[in-house]
Amino acid sequence: MKCMYCRGEMKKDATPFHIDRNGCHLTLDNIPAWVCSQCGEPYFEEREVDAIQELIESIEQKTRSFALTA
Repeated sequence: MKCMYCRGEMKKDATPFHIDRNGCHLTLDNIPAWVCSQCGEPYFEEREVDAIQELIESIEQKTRSFALTA
């Protein structure tokens, strides 16, 4: 598989994932991914994307009560 950005070779590895959303900062240290050996761009498979999205949704649901109301 080739990287869509630099055409480098993709290799199965693990990579960190970080997202800032609605005042929350989520960092996951070791997510399985295809990582470009040339530029480092990660590609996550569907299973990992689904798990990350479920985690983000769960955090958003649990933190809605923290929102300030004017």
